Amino acid sequence: MSQPIYEIPVTPPQRPQSRDDPDADQATAVLPEAPLPWYLQDPADSPPTEPVVFKSIYDQPTNTVPVYPTHAEPARTVADIDIIPDSARPDLTRSALDPSSNEVLRPRVDVPAGTSRPRRAQRFEDVVEADQDILNALQEVLDLDGSDLHVTVGAPPNIRVNGSLRPLDNTNRWMREKVQSALYSLLTPTQREEFERELELDFAYTTSGARFRVNYYQQRNSIGGAFRLIPREIKQLKDLGVPESVGRFAAMARGLVLVTGPTGSGKSTTLAALVDQVNRTRADHIVTVEDPIEFLHRHQKSLVNQREVGGDTHSFAAALKHVLRQDPDVILIGELRDLETISVALTAAETGHLVFATLHTQSAAQTIDRIIDVYPPHQQSQVRSQLAATLQGVVCQTLVKRVDGGRVVATEVLFATPAIANLIREGKTYQISSAMQAGREQGMHSLDQHLADLVNSGLISRRSAEEKAQDPASLAQLIRRVELDPSGGVSAGKSTGDTDFGDAYSPGAY
Repeated sequence: MSQPIYEIPVTPPQRPQSRDDPDADQATAVLPEAPLPWYLQDPADSPPTEPVVFKSIYDQPTNTVPVYPTHAEPARTVADIDIIPDSARPDLTRSALDPSSNEVLRPRVDVPAGTSRPRRAQRFEDVVEADQDILNALQEVLDLDGSDLHVTVGAPPNIRVNGSLRPLDNTNRWMREKVQSALYSLLTPTQREEFERELELDFAYTTSGARFRVNYYQQRNSIGGAFRLIPREIKQLKDLGVPESVGRFAAMARGLVLVTGPTGSGKSTTLAALVDQVNRTRADHIVTVEDPIEFLHRHQKSLVNQREVGGDTHSFAAALKHVLRQDPDVILIGELRDLETISVALTAAETGHLVFATLHTQSAAQTIDRIIDVYPPHQQSQVRSQLAATLQGVVCQTLVKRVDGGRVVATEVLFATPAIANLIREGKTYQISSAMQAGREQGMHSLDQHLADLVNSGLISRRSAEEKAQDPASLAQLIRRVELDPSGGVSAGKSTGDTDFGDAYSPGAY
């Protein structure tokens, strides 16, 4: 028999008083969150359709249980440990195999010949034991239907619920030592080295019940952390409350589609829904470049390859430099951060690919100006022409508090009609808002139009709409106009159901 993969410490065995005890037959243990050894993570060494398990044989008095591979489940390693009654008393076995333990000893198996370690594979040295208080705080985010967790020195952990922060109940202030130990407990040594070098760190963290997008930062010479809950399920566009017209972007063969909005507005969720629609309806090759990967897409009708900055590639620019050689049909860029990334995105769209990307802008006109302004003045005329020829549309969105609790999405949708393309080419982006208001038949509308519709439908208050409006005076006119002529409002998907829009909100929220 081969050497065991792991050894699990147990209490020295003793012979039980009776062999009739049914609990003495066997015990099952789970190694919480323990990753597979890196050589079992390599698809070339571990057939994707054949599970690999950990089975143990315990047939002699010893202080460890040898564990042998038999199968694996995603995100954790399972060990089925059969205990021979002659070798261990049941109560000692149950105590020794407490599932709350995260301790895993160094692997004893030699690396299979010819196997190379994948760059992102987690080494044994990267297995860490998370601080229980930070795990409890993350669990509270789930229990309270929150969206974010903030951890910083001098305050208790704060959770964002329905857009507002609230301190964790019955929790004292966390001081410097507590914050550092709690946040560092989630990091591998490699991640810790990167944070201490760069003073910034983005990564994804998965617990047994949820997945979080995490940012660590330095403030006043101490560490802080922000955790954003990522929904496990990818919602369809019709379930998110976004206008039905947005789904047309997923059917386009080529061009640039931008999803924009402030931080926490659900951009990633809308983008994931668009990619999912492509995945379900088209036989294409989809390549995503993200930092970090948030939503996990399975291969459906399309083939999906997701690359994470820092793990699978060094930067957005590095990944996009080679993406056109990977035969993609659809490309998702997590964020257009600089001139080089924007240039590659425009080139990809210009050469016959459908490109989805995000920006932190709050209107369609501002989005177009932002892209053009990245370039030096002598190139801006050429970029206007290139953007006019490649842009397919822009979806700007924000989340607005509902009158009955939770939040609802409000959007601005631009389709690049010939008239819009001409405004871009001529540098008349200030006229785009008026063109959108007049383009409802083409599926377009401004943010203020959608806010007016939401006020008229009773979903949001007028005050909440005014807080998000681009032009409060124009909003007031639109609300009066809608009251006089309620027809022709924005057509959205289900806008009153229970939906998780990018974060977890209270029931009925988006």
